[in-house]
Amino acid sequence: MSQFSQKTARGTGEKRIKILIVDDSALARKKLKDIFENDPEIEVVNTAADPYIAVQKIKKNAPDVITLDLEMPRMDGLIFLKKIMDQHPIPVVVISSHTPEGSSKALRAFELGAVEVIGKPRILSGLDLTEFQIQVCDSVHAAYLAKIGRQSHIRQNEKFAADAVLNKNLSGKSFKEIKQKIIVIGASTGGTVALERFLTPLPELTPGIVIVQHMPENFTFSFAQRLNRKCRIEVREAKNGDIVKPGTAYIARGDSHLLIKNSGENYYVEVKKGPLVNRHRPSVDVLFRSAARYVGENAIGIIMTGMGDDGARGLLEMKQAGAKTIAQDEKSCVVFGMPREAIKLNCVDKVVPLEKIPEEMFKMIYK
Repeated sequence: MSQFSQKTARGTGEKRIKILIVDDSALARKKLKDIFENDPEIEVVNTAADPYIAVQKIKKNAPDVITLDLEMPRMDGLIFLKKIMDQHPIPVVVISSHTPEGSSKALRAFELGAVEVIGKPRILSGLDLTEFQIQVCDSVHAAYLAKIGRQSHIRQNEKFAADAVLNKNLSGKSFKEIKQKIIVIGASTGGTVALERFLTPLPELTPGIVIVQHMPENFTFSFAQRLNRKCRIEVREAKNGDIVKPGTAYIARGDSHLLIKNSGENYYVEVKKGPLVNRHRPSVDVLFRSAARYVGENAIGIIMTGMGDDGARGLLEMKQAGAKTIAQDEKSCVVFGMPREAIKLNCVDKVVPLEKIPEEMFKMIYK
């Protein structure tokens, strides 16, 4: 485990998170450094243009977290990531391009031990980088928590509630007239691995599953394809208007919210743009609160590993609407944030290890 800086964040008694930026682009290194310097809890201790230089900086500066570009000269980023995890494990946040190749590499990075993957914006374009700033700083905090297992004090910027995305007026058939069960799941840091372990053993006749995993745009399609190759059920990236069918899992598209609604005898999903909700798009709260409104007692809500509180309020509304609810336990979480916040609201029926969630879920379905 890395040593921690003795410098403290301004206005707090907490130690600052020491990070090393590894990117072959001098402009990217500067932009990232500028972003991190606006977070009083993060200290950029050094930067490196390639993995060979990074090795020396790791020895010199003992960073708590590394941000890593995968496309670099002299040594491939994935090879470097594997070496880090094999020889000197440090939490890594991968910042990858939005290309199909970048998406494939990002999923491989998760397999090799990266804590988070963030899509790299067009840094040269002069576009508004506010959302990227939020995402990359939150990812560094999450990576730090995943390593040392303690709470971070993230600055709480103004954040939209799910009301900004959900319609105020209800429409559709009463959920009490529909008997079909629906499973809704929310996950963040550590969720890609958790979802694979959860979905892989499920039988083909499992009720329809709708999932929000905090993930960058364009990465969710590759993630769904990868899961589909490994699972008995079908796994796909959700498309607007998809009917939720048994034996199928629908994963929210990166950079879009996902809602579930009903029409006639069916449930369907709505893919919708909108502001960041709880600092995320897609947001777990948006999915869960739509399930509370349109699925009610026919829903089972599952909240998995992740930092922050996204999904907690939505799970409470699901519970109040008659749904059954499950939270992943602390020991099996990479970061015990989202489940903890839901448990604090007294809206969780069962708190169980990841490997026990399917068993508890089926008990609720067939009870």
